Amino acid sequence: MAKRVYQAWKGNNRFIFGGRLIFGPDAKSLFVTVSLIVVPVVIFCVFVARHLVHRFPAYDAGYAVLVVAIVFTIHVLLLLFITSARDPGIVPRASHPPEEPNVPRTRDEIVNERFDHHCPWVGQCIGLRNYRYFFLFVSSATLLCIYVFAMSALYIKFLMGEDYPTVWKAMKGSPASVVLMIYCFISLWFVGGLTGFHFYLMSVNQTTYENFRYRADNRVNVFDRGCLNNFLEVFCTKIKSSRNKFQAYVQDEVARPVPVTYAVQVEDEVPGGPRAKVEYDLEIGGDLLKISQRRDYDGVDEEMGGRNSNEMQSMFSDSESVISDRNILVTRSEVRNLSWGHRSGNWDISPEVLAASASLTEAGNRIQIEPN
Repeated sequence: MAKRVYQAWKGNNRFIFGGRLIFGPDAKSLFVTVSLIVVPVVIFCVFVARHLVHRFPAYDAGYAVLVVAIVFTIHVLLLLFITSARDPGIVPRASHPPEEPNVPRTRDEIVNERFDHHCPWVGQCIGLRNYRYFFLFVSSATLLCIYVFAMSALYIKFLMGEDYPTVWKAMKGSPASVVLMIYCFISLWFVGGLTGFHFYLMSVNQTTYENFRYRADNRVNVFDRGCLNNFLEVFCTKIKSSRNKFQAYVQDEVARPVPVTYAVQVEDEVPGGPRAKVEYDLEIGGDLLKISQRRDYDGVDEEMGGRNSNEMQSMFSDSESVISDRNILVTRSEVRNLSWGHRSGNWDISPEVLAASASLTEAGNRIQIEPN
């Protein structure tokens, strides 16, 4: 049975409702974030807002305190859900990655368009397609904290005007209000700071990654189009559709053509054939060239790899009698093309080689002789 894209997904994302919703790899942190929002609001509605309902008798305006808290909380949770369950702009993987042997090893990563950062509180990366909702979420959470803090402080003020003449006694009369005020004050440093920071980033059209990565480089921001245009780009432009069709069926990849290699079969050379004879002659010619240039028998013994001294001197005496009456003319290109003993690491010369070295006709393939 054919699988759908979300079923064969190679990333660590979590899918629900048949691939309609995509969460990040740490989606479980959403439960912590939701509890940090819902629990304080429940405490507020039960211990604070319920007592403020009758504090505004005109038009029963006190009910607005309770209704606003509930509606605003639902609004924040919806923004959190949209931010977390939305494709942030994942770039599809290449169907045929390069297979060149010289390509360095790379990590298997998921790339997002206009990557901003990864937020563990929403369990999702923030990118092109959910940045707008992320900012609305943190800014709405900031306003909710301010609202709960203000209403809790207002309730303490009402208590001070009745049976609790001092602030301390009023705080003892409503400990829930004190706890909510402390909690909202601490939370404001977090969500309020995020709101202010991302407000600045939007004004200069910059991402969190770019701000931290290139802050010390003092690079010119080429994406800044002016404060107004930057805000319009974030809030008023149409969000691109997802590049991934998670509900579609996986298509069979076309097999990559197998590269054809052409091998040239080289026939085995018969031992003692022409090639072996040419290389054999080159080695003898190289030996004679060194002998004619240096005429240092002791140095030649070390340079040629420690040959037997008696055999070497015998060869020198035989060859010098012939070379002394002639000049050996070797060009630079001929010297570069000589083979300096690359066939073998063994420099022992057999009696046949010594006999052949005495004859200049054997070395005439590479050495040009000119009479005096």
